[in-house]
Amino acid sequence: QVQLVESGGGLVQAGGSLTLSCAASGRTFGTYPMGWFRQAPGKEREFVAAINWSGGNRYYADSAKGRFIISRDTAKNTVVLQMNSLTPEDTAVYYCAASSTPYGLAITSGYDYWGQGTQVTVSS
Repeated sequence: QVQLVESGGGLVQAGGSLTLSCAASGRTFGTYPMGWFRQAPGKEREFVAAINWSGGNRYYADSAKGRFIISRDTAKNTVVLQMNSLTPEDTAVYYCAASSTPYGLAITSGYDYWGQGTQVTVSS
């Protein structure tokens, strides 16, 4: 069992940066691929970024490439999403997720555990 708690959301002006953190509990956290998703009002939850268990492989949605960086610290049981050059289109609730397999990391059904989400609002 893995429990996930996100933090770091807030209000930021366009062009600014935010760092989201996901604190995980569970003995096997280090073996789980992790991902970040987001959901804007009236839209489907969408993939943002994912990282494999070792941190050696990272995956990004086209909208995140070049602006966001995902990383993990297994010793601290955390996954971090560094977001730069934010635009109003990045406004959403951001969710951290953990997967028990290395497959399907870009889709919601590929994950077994989810956090409650943290709101990110980017003003123009």
